Amino acid sequence: MTFAGINYWAVLVAGAIGFAFGGVWYRLLAQPWKAAHGFSTEQIRAHHGTGMAPWPLIIALVADLIMAWMLAGMIGHLGDVTIKNGVISAAFIWFGFVITTLVVNNTFGMRSAKLIAIDGGHWLAVLLLMGAIIGAWGV
Repeated sequence: MTFAGINYWAVLVAGAIGFAFGGVWYRLLAQPWKAAHGFSTEQIRAHHGTGMAPWPLIIALVADLIMAWMLAGMIGHLGDVTIKNGVISAAFIWFGFVITTLVVNNTFGMRSAKLIAIDGGHWLAVLLLMGAIIGAWGV
């Protein structure tokens, strides 16, 4: 399913895998993430209730799909769509836009450097996975 030069199957798979990876990442790092924010389990339950509200998950899935779509467009503009170029493009995007934004926002927000590492590591892995999938499937 290609439209306007983008393989939307690759985008859908890359976005879904990025979303699923985030679920695993934050499940494994839930305690350090809460500690880095200074949150207790009781505070989170008081805010969200006993079950997870669907909106943060829906927003995360939509954001991952948009990220995969934009990454596919950028990789496509480079011309040579390969796994290597997909991963390299993803790494450059992470370094130039994602981690720099996280560092600035979290520093001004007086948040722990551990939070930058947890969230930055998540987005690096997500982008690298997306870049590899899009590079392998083509745009």
